[in-house]
Amino acid sequence: MQILLLTTIAAYLLSTAGYLAFLFLQRKPLRQAALALLGLGFVGHTVLLVAGVFASGHLPVHHLHGTLVVAGWAVTGVFLVIYGRYRLQVLGVYAAPLALVILIAASLTPSAPAADKTLFNSFWLISHIAAVFLGDAALALACGIGILYLLQENAIKSKRHGFFFRRLPSLDRLDAAGYACIASGFALLTSGLITGFVYAHAVWGRFWSADPKEIWSVITWLIYAALLHQRLTVGWRGRRSAVMAIVGFALILFTFLGVNFLLKGHHGVFTGQ
Repeated sequence: MQILLLTTIAAYLLSTAGYLAFLFLQRKPLRQAALALLGLGFVGHTVLLVAGVFASGHLPVHHLHGTLVVAGWAVTGVFLVIYGRYRLQVLGVYAAPLALVILIAASLTPSAPAADKTLFNSFWLISHIAAVFLGDAALALACGIGILYLLQENAIKSKRHGFFFRRLPSLDRLDAAGYACIASGFALLTSGLITGFVYAHAVWGRFWSADPKEIWSVITWLIYAALLHQRLTVGWRGRRSAVMAIVGFALILFTFLGVNFLLKGHHGVFTGQ
């Protein structure tokens, strides 16, 4: 397992280096090599995740190590899907380092056996975990696209047409890809909240218990709901959408990590639920 983890990290590291070299040199072979390495890393990452499931009998999200492994896998997987749809080659400069950092963090944290494995074998819990992690990954990429949008917009407004202008896609293309990530991420997040409430009722006898993670998850959901509502009703696009995508992902990070370490609740310190 450790060798597979280190091999996956090495693939992500080389992919990151390839994407950074592509950003500066704009050579097609560099981009192709970086994408291939990221795909190879994703395959290794998938094997690592599946091995963890077979070893523990459930999704390994009962501790920080497993939570980060799943999060990194989701980021890479969703990026490959978005790349296949929109061909945003430069987004790999954001996605590959993000997956790398997450997996390095996972390698530095210890794993621990679950206190009660039966808690992790519920259909509703598995659905909740899958929806939340994939949704968060899509919204993480929306944040990255938002950053690229702001950089390109600044390059256009400055009229210098320098480094970023020549390397980033058009604003319309970035806005369309960002909206796709936000819409799909929001749908998955909604599904994750619903299945989480159903699971909570099955385990604790109530849909809502005012747990800090529940509260901040709903706050995050409301932020993205407001963004989508404003986009559909009053045409919030471009800069506003990009800024809100970045703010929303900051809230996700706080909900994902900050709440677990700073506030106490039944989700526990290490779980990513």
